[in-house]
Amino acid sequence: MFALFRTRPTLPHPGSLIRLLRRISATRHQRRALLRLDERLLRDIGQDQLSARDEANRPIWDVPQHWRL
Repeated sequence: MFALFRTRPTLPHPGSLIRLLRRISATRHQRRALLRLDERLLRDIGQDQLSARDEANRPIWDVPQHWRL
């Protein structure tokens, strides 16, 4: 015989929401900063103005896998 248990859904830990908001803020800040770099600095990091603009215009949720929770 199997016992069925009702479990309440768990809420996310408040700290995880704060971490998520901080990551979103940091991503927005970094992408805006990328737009302010001149051509010489972009070349130093292996980018050009077109690729920097493309990166800066990516949606906020479009980040590398290792950045995600």
